[in-house]
Amino acid sequence: MDRIDLFRIFVRVVETASFSRAAALLNMPRSSVSTAVQELEARLGTRLLARTTRSVAPTPDGRAFYDHAIRLIADVEDAENLFRRDKASPRGTLRVDMPGRIGRLIVAPALPEFLERYPDIDIIMGVTDRAVNMIEDGVDCVIRVGPLQDSSLIARKIGILDLINVASPAYLARYGTPETPDDLKHHLAVQYASPSTGRTEDWEWVEGGQLRTLAMHSRVTVNSAEALIACSLAGLGLMQIPAYDVRHHLDDGSLIDVLPAYRAEAVPMTLLYPDRRHLPSRLQVFSDWLTALLAVRTAEQSQTDD
Repeated sequence: MDRIDLFRIFVRVVETASFSRAAALLNMPRSSVSTAVQELEARLGTRLLARTTRSVAPTPDGRAFYDHAIRLIADVEDAENLFRRDKASPRGTLRVDMPGRIGRLIVAPALPEFLERYPDIDIIMGVTDRAVNMIEDGVDCVIRVGPLQDSSLIARKIGILDLINVASPAYLARYGTPETPDDLKHHLAVQYASPSTGRTEDWEWVEGGQLRTLAMHSRVTVNSAEALIACSLAGLGLMQIPAYDVRHHLDDGSLIDVLPAYRAEAVPMTLLYPDRRHLPSRLQVFSDWLTALLAVRTAEQSQTDD
């Protein structure tokens, strides 16, 4: 087996902490992955992985070699692009993950332009509101919306999302239109629970430069943006949501913007990827493209809202 292929297999085993998961991501038999690691250890003359019945972890030598292997793989990929037809065109498969509606409403419609610009890059796009484990799931980068937890991952801010307060005409006809935050005590909200933690958030708004919150009464709690919008359209309560998510509902009148002077703070969008000194060129160009795309969409959203 080619030496760089051995490096790639070893890196995937370390990142997934599993021969089986690495084999699945590499589309190889588990036995071939195990044999490749053994061959690499024999070539290097040292034990790279500590194996138990339940886990696989790099030895001190394995950790040191992993750092070198990551850099070598990136250098090889860059070298392979030097003499191609278009020197600026990287190649390879990129696995990305993002919230469902960002993927469906923003990224997917613009993706043909990216693929035409970079004909040697293929995209495997996961769309879910659940926070995936990048290492175990073999994902190259993820989009996160909102504050980030402490992480060893590299974070690149790629835009912000303006949040608005909306309700259906049917709900407003039944409960009235709130004019100030004091009125919210007499209203219902459709609650959104994080698919990963189950946590719900209080209603938020900025007033006098200060962030304020209120625990609103709710009869319905959901764990997806699609369900959140569907319940609000059905008249089950007020909701706070990114403006891009409901733009067409606002345009056709099926949702109404309420309390425009009392909106929550805009939330950041961040691209996360592993802490590597040499970023693969395909990931670099995708990151640049995505940042520009979201900047345009954010500008369009702001112009429409003003």
